[in-house]
Amino acid sequence: MTNDLFEKVSVPRAYFKLALPVVFSMVVSLVYNMVDTFFIARTQNADLVAGVSLCAPVFTLMIALGDIFGLGGSSVISRLFGEKRDEDGRRASAFCFYGAIVCGIAVAGIMLFFQKPILYLLGAGEGTYEFASQYYTYMAIGAPAVILALTPGNLMRTEGLAVEAMAGTIIGSLVNIILDPVFIFGLGMGAGGAAIATVLGNLATDVILIGFVLRKSGKLSVSIRAAGISRREMLGIFAIGIPASVTNLMQSLGMALMNRYLVPYGTKKVAAMGIAMKVNMIVMLVMVGFAFGAQPLIGYNYGAGNKERLQKIIRFDLGVEVVFALVFSLLLAWPARQILSLFMKDAQIVEAGSLMLRCLLVTMPFVGIVLVFTTVFQAAGKALPAFLLSVSRQGLLFAVCIAVLSRTAGYHGVIVSQAAADVLTAVLAAVLYYRGFGRNAGKGTF
Repeated sequence: MTNDLFEKVSVPRAYFKLALPVVFSMVVSLVYNMVDTFFIARTQNADLVAGVSLCAPVFTLMIALGDIFGLGGSSVISRLFGEKRDEDGRRASAFCFYGAIVCGIAVAGIMLFFQKPILYLLGAGEGTYEFASQYYTYMAIGAPAVILALTPGNLMRTEGLAVEAMAGTIIGSLVNIILDPVFIFGLGMGAGGAAIATVLGNLATDVILIGFVLRKSGKLSVSIRAAGISRREMLGIFAIGIPASVTNLMQSLGMALMNRYLVPYGTKKVAAMGIAMKVNMIVMLVMVGFAFGAQPLIGYNYGAGNKERLQKIIRFDLGVEVVFALVFSLLLAWPARQILSLFMKDAQIVEAGSLMLRCLLVTMPFVGIVLVFTTVFQAAGKALPAFLLSVSRQGLLFAVCIAVLSRTAGYHGVIVSQAAADVLTAVLAAVLYYRGFGRNAGKGTF
């Protein structure tokens, strides 16, 4: 793969060549999420659906930890490639690979040892604990496979191997989809079966992506002998990887907070929000795909000092995100009730979930702005603004919004709290971007 894609190809063509495979991967992941939710909901057991929903932050936590090495590594490696330091990028890729494996093993041990207190912290109760425990246990055992799955694909895109990264993700998701009904219904394992299918799907992704790195990559490595990096390079990976990880950790916190605030209103409200959030991922995952698909392009041109091209990429990225969010949010908000009824027939869940879904969709253009500026800061290695945005939308700002709005508007305040946090975070993102890039691209004040 030559550097022409990053340096000479027109911005729209280069953008879509890198981003579309990520988007397609996200669409398949979306199909998996929808199918997974569909099969779980087909049990028509509100306690089981709620139990699995309560454990959603566990899966998000694993994604967050994988992002330390996947997104942190890709940020550093893309800049190294832009600076023509290919050997340094190779060593960084090997470090990220084995770092993810060690992290996954540590997480599995911690989660299994502290299982009971963690489940109660997530909100599991008398009706939901059994189902939540089944799902949680198998996800904890499979933590190494899930966390590792986030690393090779992200690193491969720094070399332009976006299609190969997409193939690994898609095949893993298809394995997951096929195994879901087998384990949930065929083997009668219910919530635990859904978790097993998820773990095996991620394991399949790991095997396929490692194979691609070994066969097709000219710059990356999975050799443990190449994993030695300097302290400065390691800090560079963590400086961006941890804020990227915090974004998903805050998503876990946000989901847990939302569930905790909804519990007093009944199990059906928790189940409804779980389904609404999964449907909302139709828009969110595609937007994430565009934003993170463009990250290697941004990082390479930042590292190469190509300020004019960098600004063109950022403007184009913003346009794609906002237009997509507007169009597809409207397309999903209008038939919200019909969409919810595909998952659960309970009238109360459908009624509550349709309103929740519309509240989540209404501010998606603001989420697009946040995604673009977050990936810009990550790609450029600007840790402080990346961290500030990471702890805001579903973290600090969301916590403030849900606390205030739940007191002032009760149940309706709870379900509009995420929309309020989206708007506030977009404002913060715009201010940070103006300070860092607005006047002189590539020479931020951070």
